[in-house]
Amino acid sequence: MTRILHTADWQIGRLYGTFEPDDAVPLSEARFAAVERIASRATSESVDAVVVSGDVFDAQTVTARTIRRLFNALTGYTGPWVMIPGNHDAALTESVWTHASRLGVLPPNLHLVLEPRVVELPTARLALLCAPLTQRHTFGDLTAWFDAAETPDDWNRVGLAHGAVQGLLAEEIDSANPIAPDRAARGRLDYLALGDWHGTKRIDERTWYSGTPEQDRFKSNDAGQVLLVTLGDSGAVPQVEPIRTGQYRWRQETHALAVATDVDAFVARLADAQPEDVLDLTLTGQVDLLGHMQVQQALGIAEARVRCLRRDLSALRLLPTAEDIAGLHADGYLGEVIGELRDLSANGAAGDARRAQDALALLTGLLTEQNSAGASA
Repeated sequence: MTRILHTADWQIGRLYGTFEPDDAVPLSEARFAAVERIASRATSESVDAVVVSGDVFDAQTVTARTIRRLFNALTGYTGPWVMIPGNHDAALTESVWTHASRLGVLPPNLHLVLEPRVVELPTARLALLCAPLTQRHTFGDLTAWFDAAETPDDWNRVGLAHGAVQGLLAEEIDSANPIAPDRAARGRLDYLALGDWHGTKRIDERTWYSGTPEQDRFKSNDAGQVLLVTLGDSGAVPQVEPIRTGQYRWRQETHALAVATDVDAFVARLADAQPEDVLDLTLTGQVDLLGHMQVQQALGIAEARVRCLRRDLSALRLLPTAEDIAGLHADGYLGEVIGELRDLSANGAAGDARRAQDALALLTGLLTEQNSAGASA
């Protein structure tokens, strides 16, 4: 039996520019930690090789420190690493790979494949047919040469490629870096290890995307995994086992609030949030003053617990009830202002309603704090 770990799309050096720095830095650091976990797992599983199907780096312009840190992260596994460039780190004349070579950081157990060729690992009786990207976008199938490639008899044939299997995307989308959906069969491959799709995806029994080992976007597609592939005799169907490697869980949710029980359910949902969660929440509907306070408190508590919490409350309206307004003890002119803001937030044009909502939330919040302070004095 020959066993390999299949991984791809490490995107080392990703900056997460849409996040606040307090969140962006840990998310970026988690990508290095994922590689260290892959090295550790490769050692514990005693695999014959780790194959990396492109996009090791997120950009050609990553710093020398980032390059050094990446190759330091590989030291936990002393067996063969086989890497090909993807569209983010294509093997250009001047690239992140030539930078790494000048730095002298490429380890001796790394097979870095910058042009189409077969990497042979005799001890494992394994032939790796590699189709690296030498430019960011191509419109011909770079795996076509697999079909005629000669490899030693009775060795396992494994292909490495980075691109889009044709037929996965909508017909009107012209996808760069196409790969024939039947390449494994036509190329007599025991397994085809693909990169580019950031979630784990089975194309057929011999063709898989491993996905990124550390989730990096709000999409539910089984990201945060590597694949442990067991190859039997040449021609046998491989056994493929997904292994969890990701640290953070990205969740994007929309909650519609209309009645008190909706608020209670949302608060309970946030109470279950964990430190490894990256949350993007959209709230819609309307709440009274008590509901608004409960929502804000729950968001504040969760924000301090999870890795990241992004919120969009632009479609959530604060509509204090008559009892709410009476409880604020806002008499005279102040009461009239609150009433006008309430009407404008409910019936005004979009921009005016949003400004009225903000003003109403601020004013009622101040009055609530004032009344609480007075009661405790």
